[in-house]
Amino acid sequence: MSYIAPYVDSSGLVNPTYEDIKEDLIEYFKTFYGQDCYLEIDSADYQYLSIVALRMYDALNSVQLAYNNRGPSTAIGSGLDQIVKMNGIARKSATYSTCIVTITGTTGTIITDGIVSDASGYKWDLPSTVTIPEGGAIDVTATCQTVGAISALSGDISLITTPTAGWTGVTNAAAATTGEPVETDSQLRARQALSTTAPSQTLLTGTISAIAAMEDVTRYNVVENYTNYDDADGNPPHSITCVVEGGDDDDVAQTIWENRGLGCYTNGDVEVEVVDPITDIVTTIRFYRPIYIDIYVTLWIDGFSSKGYTSVTTLAIQQAIVDYLNALQIGADVTISALYAAAMAVTDDIHDPIFSISLLSAAKVSSPQEGYDIVLGFNEVARGVLGNITVEVTTI
Repeated sequence: MSYIAPYVDSSGLVNPTYEDIKEDLIEYFKTFYGQDCYLEIDSADYQYLSIVALRMYDALNSVQLAYNNRGPSTAIGSGLDQIVKMNGIARKSATYSTCIVTITGTTGTIITDGIVSDASGYKWDLPSTVTIPEGGAIDVTATCQTVGAISALSGDISLITTPTAGWTGVTNAAAATTGEPVETDSQLRARQALSTTAPSQTLLTGTISAIAAMEDVTRYNVVENYTNYDDADGNPPHSITCVVEGGDDDDVAQTIWENRGLGCYTNGDVEVEVVDPITDIVTTIRFYRPIYIDIYVTLWIDGFSSKGYTSVTTLAIQQAIVDYLNALQIGADVTISALYAAAMAVTDDIHDPIFSISLLSAAKVSSPQEGYDIVLGFNEVARGVLGNITVEVTTI
C-alpha cells in the first residue's frame, strides 16, 4: 500500500502506516537528490528519514486516539471517563477489603495504629485506636492495605504485625468482605450503555440502570412479575424484585423509589420507608441482599512437564477459575463446562496443551464431592452469588 493522506470514511479515521510514510519520504528524497543516492539501512540519511517518519506516525496515532475518544464504544481511559459524564455516571474507583476481627489481650490495653496479617501475607489495618475492654476481647473492622478483591477465609487473619504489650491474639470468625478493583473500560462501557436506557426505554430498564449507576453497588439482579399470579420463583404479582450487592440501604431504596413504576409492589426482606418530599406520603420500599454460596472446586490434573507444566501452571489454573467465578453476576449459572473452559484457557495452544484435566467437580459444600455438577441459576437460587471460593488442584 502506498502513502495516502489521512481521511475519514464510513469506517472512521484512516491513517497511513509507518512504512507508507517512510517510503514516501524516501521517494521525495530521491526526487531531490537523485535516484542513485545511497539510502540503505546503514546510511545516515535513511536513519534520519526513519526518525522523521516515526515522529509523523506517532503524531497520527495521537490524532487517532483523540478521534476514538469522541464516543463510548472506542474511547479508553480518561477519554472514556469524560464521555460517560454526559450520562451522569463515573468510573467506579477501587475499594479495599474489610473484615471483622477479634482482638484479645489484657483489659485496658490500648493498641495504636495496629496492623495484622493473614495467611497469604497481606496486611490489614486496625482502627487508629483500639482499647481492649473487660472480658479481654473486642471485635473491630480491619481494612486491607492492598486495594482490590483480597479475600480472607475464616481464621486466615491470625498474625500480629505490630506487637503491643498486652495484645495477645487476633482472629477472624467470618470471611472478609472483598473489595473491588478499579472499574475497567469494558465494564464502564457496559454501564454507560445501560444508563442510556433510563430516559428512553421502560421503567424497568430505567430502574436497572439507576441501580447499576450507584457508586457503591457492585452486583445486582432485577426481575419483574407482571402477571396476576406468583411466578416460578415465588415473586408476588405485579412486582419487581431487586437483589443488590453493596450500597447503603437508604440509598438503594431511594433509587428504587425514584424509578419504579406507578403502583408497582417492591419485593424483598429489606424494608426502608421512603418519604415523598412533596406529599409527605411514606412508601415502604423492599429489596433483597444476595445470599452468598460457598463453592469448592476440585481438579485432578495430568501435567506434562516435558511441555512446560510447572507449579506456576497450577497457580494459574486456580487463579483462572477464581477470576471466572468472581466475575459472575447475582443468580448467574455456574456450570462444569464453563469451569473446564476457564482452566483450559491457561494453556497457550489448545491443540498442544501442557496438561489434561482428568477430573473436575464442584460442590456447594466446604469439602470436595467427586462428580458433583452444579447449576446455580436464577430459578434455583434467585439471590445466589458466590461467596468463599476454594480451588484444589492435584497433579497426577
